[in-house]
Amino acid sequence: MNYISGEEAVKVIKPGDRVYIHGGAATPLYLLKKLTERAAELWNVELVSISLQGKALVTDPQYKNSFRMNSLFVSENVREAVNDGRADYVPIFLSEIPLLFKRNILPLDVALVQVSPPDKHGYCSLGVSVDIAATAIQTAKHVVAQVNPRMPRTLGDGIVHCSAFNAMVLMEQELPEIINNNPHEEISHRIGMYCAELVEDRATLQMGIGSIPDAVLKCLTGHKGLGIHTEMFSDGIIPLLEQGVVTNEHKKKYRNKTVTSFLLGSRKLYDFVDDNPSVVVLNIDYVNDTAVIRTNPKVTAINSAIEVDITGQVCSDSIGTYHFSGVGGQMDFMRGAALSEGGKPIIALPSITKKGESKISAFLKPGAGVVTTRAHAHYIVTEYGIAYLYGKNMRQRAKALIDIAHPNHREALEKAAFERFHNYEFERTYY
Repeated sequence: MNYISGEEAVKVIKPGDRVYIHGGAATPLYLLKKLTERAAELWNVELVSISLQGKALVTDPQYKNSFRMNSLFVSENVREAVNDGRADYVPIFLSEIPLLFKRNILPLDVALVQVSPPDKHGYCSLGVSVDIAATAIQTAKHVVAQVNPRMPRTLGDGIVHCSAFNAMVLMEQELPEIINNNPHEEISHRIGMYCAELVEDRATLQMGIGSIPDAVLKCLTGHKGLGIHTEMFSDGIIPLLEQGVVTNEHKKKYRNKTVTSFLLGSRKLYDFVDDNPSVVVLNIDYVNDTAVIRTNPKVTAINSAIEVDITGQVCSDSIGTYHFSGVGGQMDFMRGAALSEGGKPIIALPSITKKGESKISAFLKPGAGVVTTRAHAHYIVTEYGIAYLYGKNMRQRAKALIDIAHPNHREALEKAAFERFHNYEFERTYY
């Protein structure tokens, strides 16, 4: 293989270019470092990515005239730049991001990706992040690949021949890891128990990363014949696969295979999926397509939220006007699960914030983004129980949600609900 230096590879990037950066645990940190070393020669370079892991040097204030992040999801390392106005955020369903490239809404001049070393036939793997990367490679005018022996070789849509790359840079680096340390384990466990009650045998699961998804997975050891079709795969699923709880035998799509689009977790996870034929990593516009999701049985989608109002509006991407994350694939799976036979779309969240504020609110904070509408909300779960909203009117929803709010906030919420709806359920106290 003809490898060149990182310095030489990034010279293709010119002022005014739009550059795709491979995201998640596949963030090509070495190439980004080499790009920042050229900052003095560049200006107005737009950087597009779902989410970056590791230190995002390109968003440092000293480079604000050289690079501007146009993020499709607000990850932690670009959050400050987005909220300071040094970077931008595009709200969009994860399933539709490839269309931005295919339809030239965001045409790409250069793509910076990270791949596994080529096999004897010259094929590399996009490893832990196929999602939108495969489409970026197909549509970008120039593709630079960081070839990393630490990148696992995953099977599915991420197999790319080295002839697709205009330049290849050999650099071995450890991949970014996320290890979940949960300071509120008891609360997460209680939420996990309630969510597990909703999961039926033979269900197809979708969930993300974090303390609540991990807690749910730990509560599923007594279940049978579960399947996985999820945009993201983290460490918590491994024990269920090893114990035979997850078999994938009842799915309609990719039966007997665990389906995902990207992976984020520990080195144990990356080693687990390396050359593992039971795991397929596919394009996000397939994995998150509601028409695909709904064909699987009993799709149970468990997603998180920042705030839910008493009518069922779910805010997941901002705290008021402060951008915290992104739309992501929540609505893709909430809708897909609702359309699946026996499916259950679930929003799970603690009842209060770290500061003790209620996450079940009378009204969303001004500027808050509604990711899941009140019409799409079916199940809301806190450590105090399950609120089933589907088919309920506004007053009934308020009652159900107040019942699972933190006890310290229920009285204030009841008063707000009565003032808003004149609900007889609250009349004894406030009429």
